[in-house]
Amino acid sequence: MSDVLSLTRDLIRCPSVTPADAGALCLIENVLKTAGFETHRVIFSAEGYPDTDNLYARIGEGSPCLMFAGHTDVVPVGDAAHWRFDPFSAEIADGMVWGRGAVDMKGGVAASIVAVLDFLKQRGPFKGSIAFLITGDEEGPAVNGTIKLLEWARERGEKFDHCILGEPTNPDHLGDMIKIGRRGSLSATLTVHGKQGHVGYPHLADNPVHHIMRLLATLRASPLDTGTEHFDASNLEITSLETGNRAVNIIPAEASARFNIRFNDLWTPESLRAEITRRLATLNDQPNYTLDFASTNAVAFLTRPGKFVAMFARAVEAETGRKPVLSTTGGTSDARFIKDYAEVLEFGLIGKTMHAVDERVAVDDLEKLTGIYGRVLGDYFR
Repeated sequence: MSDVLSLTRDLIRCPSVTPADAGALCLIENVLKTAGFETHRVIFSAEGYPDTDNLYARIGEGSPCLMFAGHTDVVPVGDAAHWRFDPFSAEIADGMVWGRGAVDMKGGVAASIVAVLDFLKQRGPFKGSIAFLITGDEEGPAVNGTIKLLEWARERGEKFDHCILGEPTNPDHLGDMIKIGRRGSLSATLTVHGKQGHVGYPHLADNPVHHIMRLLATLRASPLDTGTEHFDASNLEITSLETGNRAVNIIPAEASARFNIRFNDLWTPESLRAEITRRLATLNDQPNYTLDFASTNAVAFLTRPGKFVAMFARAVEAETGRKPVLSTTGGTSDARFIKDYAEVLEFGLIGKTMHAVDERVAVDDLEKLTGIYGRVLGDYFR
């Protein structure tokens, strides 16, 4: 059994559903300590959020510093009876390792660790340093994880030049896609205050549902933008519409809608809030409504293609035979925090089964990903 396969299985067997660690970080810490890394376990707290365990490790001195980032926490399994195997058994079948976290992202974490250990054995002393930044709070609220661990590292004087985040970025085949940025995310709740009444006497009531439909139509009447060089167009999606009313003969007193906007680098949360507010204000016959924006730390960012991205793309093509697309699609990730400390890109396993029943990863892909990371290390510290 290969090192990367063994480590992936050991990590999957730790039932580290957010916010539990279940021994995953201890396992990684022991492996890195044995290899000569200086390691730190850091627990962060915040009122209203669970305490979160994190791991920082570093070997070598000075610059350049290449950091591998990732997370060991996983989402819940749902009904375990619907899985082919126990979600935390890490069974091997059909050339796959099965289990929660196999692709998101314990397999990616294992591949980066094994690639670094192989590099150290083969290379010996090298100029620069390698760091690992592993959190247990990526699948949770992301309050006591990467964002605080980066601040903690900066206060210690730690500096990073480049970062590889091993999230599952590939849609169909290993080598399809490198993420060089992410869209931002902004959520809001729109509530219209009407007047409850009998549906047979509508003149005595004020139906908030009719008003909120007009307001939502105004928000979606025209596109926010048409996209940029590296980003798709920003999109506003209405995700819920509620009145709390279960009777068919009552006009409700209130109606509320929630919506989320995934936005590109033409916008900031501040400019987007202003645009949404402006659009609502253009509606004739203004109803009585309130608009509440949720706080967000997810802003759009881009790692512009340069030497680091090109080097990584060459390594991917050399190991897989595929020329990866440079993309900014998908949801948010911890790269939104890392971008303030280092040039960051994301590349990991195939994401088809992430968060799904029967999450699994091909053993061959684990080996190839380890090879890609290894080739990057060799080129980076050449």
